[in-house]
Amino acid sequence: MTAEPAPHTLPPASLPDRLRRAVLAPLRAFRLAYLPLLMVYFAYGALGLTAIADSFWVKKELTLSAAGLAQLGVWLTLPWTIKMVFGELVDTVPILGSRRRIYVFIGAGLVATSLLILAGTAAKLLTFARPETLYVAASLLTVVGVVMQDVVADAMSTEVVPRSLPDGSPRPKADVDRDLGMVQVLGRLALSLGIFLTAGIAGLLAQALPYSTVFLIGLVIPLISVTGALTVKLETAESRPTDWRILGGGIVFGTTVAAIGLSGLAFKEEVVFVISMAVVVAMLVRVTASIDHATRMKIVFAAILIFAFRATPGVGPGFQWFAIDRLGFDEAFYGTLGQIGAAIALVATWLFADAITRQPVARVLLWLTVLGSVLSVPGLLLAFDVHLWTERVLGFGARTIALIDTAATSPFAQLGMIPLLTLVAVYAPRDHRAIWFALMGSLMNLALVAGQLGTKYLNEIYVVDRGDYTNLPALVVAAAAIGLALPLVAIFALGRRVR
Repeated sequence: MTAEPAPHTLPPASLPDRLRRAVLAPLRAFRLAYLPLLMVYFAYGALGLTAIADSFWVKKELTLSAAGLAQLGVWLTLPWTIKMVFGELVDTVPILGSRRRIYVFIGAGLVATSLLILAGTAAKLLTFARPETLYVAASLLTVVGVVMQDVVADAMSTEVVPRSLPDGSPRPKADVDRDLGMVQVLGRLALSLGIFLTAGIAGLLAQALPYSTVFLIGLVIPLISVTGALTVKLETAESRPTDWRILGGGIVFGTTVAAIGLSGLAFKEEVVFVISMAVVVAMLVRVTASIDHATRMKIVFAAILIFAFRATPGVGPGFQWFAIDRLGFDEAFYGTLGQIGAAIALVATWLFADAITRQPVARVLLWLTVLGSVLSVPGLLLAFDVHLWTERVLGFGARTIALIDTAATSPFAQLGMIPLLTLVAVYAPRDHRAIWFALMGSLMNLALVAGQLGTKYLNEIYVVDRGDYTNLPALVVAAAAIGLALPLVAIFALGRRVR
């Protein structure tokens, strides 16, 4: 009697094969139908064309303090928390017969208006209000315009994936889910590509031209998203009545936020944050009512983990002021840093996103947190003037350390969002896609609000001002410690519940 042959098993893929598969995965996943929404994401990233001019202009010409800029960051993040208003509009309210293209046009118009205001203010042509006031108004217009376009792109990202085969039979769910995840990856790649292609140019333009001229050149960016909208062939036929509990509640919520912002109420940012959390969570409970309990809890725990990952505070603008004044970093070098960071983020997203979509959320965030903290050490060294020792003993100084820091830490923000975006895309309710993405986006952006509040608190405790950097080392250490501890606590508490 002869033994039966052992069942055939494929040998594990070699490293070159795995690398080849990772490189080719986004290319194989791309479809021409995805291009219009990718152009919207690309335009969002390309707004970095004016970022360096903006930062240097604010430092040189405006009087906003580091804590004040961190506080402004809270308000600039809040429009992302009322995405449900735009999401419900995009899902249910056509304008001129369109529930996709027209909203991209409106958003692009707001961004263009913002750039014109910045150009006029920087050139001292707009004098009817203080430059700081005009800067805040322009910044808010940009954010609202970007949010509106982002909502449309998010909705389209679930609609461009076909659910049926050419013969009309349904595609396997695993294939559909896989394509939905890869569309999110392609969106992150388009965003990173926009950042990469404009970062170096941004530094050169800010150094060679008046800041007002750079803002005018930035008008090419909204044209990109408009071009994408003009070429889109997808105008969803799905329709449903407007849910006024969501749209009306969102409008009331937005009006309340604006009123609080204009008031003299103490702790108004904190009040708005608490109200925002309550509203977004309540709306998410309503929208997810039709999802089974196990799936809902999986998304809840994943969202909490990513919330903690994104809610970590930053150092604020004080470190950049220090780098400009003490380290001699100019506009061109910041452009170089931005381009290197964007290139590495693009490559990392390209190579690792496919694998990340297959891994548990907790495992991904654990590695990103630990590696991010370890690799951020070079940046910490600059605040302690270690670059003076390395330059004297080892032959390299602040700029080399900054390049190492940028190269090491740049990929983590984009990679950290991919697991949640994949989950959201997979479980998006058929007739609530825009509002679903908007609400989950609102929740994740509330994490950024929490981080901005933390940044404000740290800058109030460790005051850093233009030319006075005594407290900068303590500020940097505090931000780094919280950035490591907060995600780890959440991961060890809830990680086992997320698969």
